[in-house]
Amino acid sequence: MTPTNGRPPAGEAAGGGQAGAGGGTAGGRQPDADSRGEGRPRNGSEAGPGPARRDTVAAVVRQWRAVHPGLDTGPMEVIGRINRCAALLQQAEDAPLRRAGLSRPEFDLLGALRRTGHELTPGELARETFSSGAAVTKRLKHLTGRGLVERRGDTRDRRVAHLRLTDAGRDLVDGILPEQLSYETAVLAVLAPEDQGDLATLLAGLLSGLEGRLGPSGA
Repeated sequence: MTPTNGRPPAGEAAGGGQAGAGGGTAGGRQPDADSRGEGRPRNGSEAGPGPARRDTVAAVVRQWRAVHPGLDTGPMEVIGRINRCAALLQQAEDAPLRRAGLSRPEFDLLGALRRTGHELTPGELARETFSSGAAVTKRLKHLTGRGLVERRGDTRDRRVAHLRLTDAGRDLVDGILPEQLSYETAVLAVLAPEDQGDLATLLAGLLSGLEGRLGPSGA
């Protein structure tokens, strides 16, 4: 995937700019053949004839290759970058949530009630948000206390509660979501539109395979 406008990948900006420790690329110098590990098959950070990648995961991979030259770092190069991107994106995306006094799991719960468009039981909310029942109960206590969610008892089974957003809860979700989407659009602008589509397709295939093997909750 090729960044547009000549801008560096997001991982480099967030990771402190210079090439990773031990990468040997600072000051425009290129790594020698041994540090690049030429001649070894590779699946990731320095594959192909192009310049070596200089994100933080590439630095970690180079260090592991120096310690274990025969190590297949392909999985590390994929999963490490997914994890690093997720951490950076969530850190920034949570800013509007903190201003609203919400945690990410609490917003996910509110979002589930908003996007489904109907009442949900605590059990259904747990499945929608990939959370435990105890965690959902704790979050609902906070959200109902703030007047963002309201409960309705089941007429046939008093043990069952039905939950829905209040007007205040709906307004809060609708106010935060555009800000998050605007941020995500700006972040993804480092990739050309066609690359964004390719990335979405690849991630969808990975997620589908993982959910098929591990289940939606990952348990």
